[in-house]
Amino acid sequence: MTDDMTSTDSPGLCAFILTFISYLLIVATFPFSLCLCIKVVQEYERAVIFRLGRLLKGGAKGPGIFFIVPCIDSYRKVDLRTVSFDVPPQEILSLDSVPVSVEAVIYMRVRDATAAETNVEDYSHSTRLLAATTLRNVLGTRNLAEILSERESISATMQSSLDDATDPWGVKVERVEIKDVRLPVQLQRAMAAEAEAAREARAKVIAAEGEQRASKALKEAAEVINESPAALQLRYLQTLNAISAENNSTIIFPLPIDIIKYLIPKNQEDD
Repeated sequence: MTDDMTSTDSPGLCAFILTFISYLLIVATFPFSLCLCIKVVQEYERAVIFRLGRLLKGGAKGPGIFFIVPCIDSYRKVDLRTVSFDVPPQEILSLDSVPVSVEAVIYMRVRDATAAETNVEDYSHSTRLLAATTLRNVLGTRNLAEILSERESISATMQSSLDDATDPWGVKVERVEIKDVRLPVQLQRAMAAEAEAAREARAKVIAAEGEQRASKALKEAAEVINESPAALQLRYLQTLNAISAENNSTIIFPLPIDIIKYLIPKNQEDD
């Protein structure tokens, strides 16, 4: 792609004359001309050089020292470090007609400095606009449940789509993250009410199951006590002990159960 942007036509006579004059000026003003000829770029930068408006062969220069010819050469520095930016909140209508506001974060870097300077006017601004459009297009094909639960899948789809679209610009989209999904207030209240009703239903089911197990345990305990009258007396004494420990001011008069049997009329026993 870089070779396509490099012109194969001859510079022409005027270009040769200007180049020759520039070299003469460099020689005539040596060593002061070195201040204008020697340039330095950092480890994370590359320099794209244009000579008389044409892309200089050899690709981007750097890192370190490189030379230019004053008056006929111009260069632009390109930062190769990973850059992150926020995608502004996008009002999106999901597949099931639910309006949501979604924010995302994009991580990108320049892969080819020459393509980034020659194939697009402003690669950073273009990538931001493309990211916002891609976010709307991808989320428009998902329903609300998928947007809330499948963020990783949506991020991978966006990353692949952006990477393919920005490849001719020399840009590599490394990562896409869904930052926030905002729902309408009325929908939030409806979802909260639904979740609360579901929790109450589960609580009632758990309480009913607990009562069922407790009734079975009480039935088994009653059968054991019925088989041994002494066990009932021990349970009675245990209850008296618990009452006396909690309420010290309470006076309890134990009454044997056998005496109560004689006080019950015989007609009630027959019934």
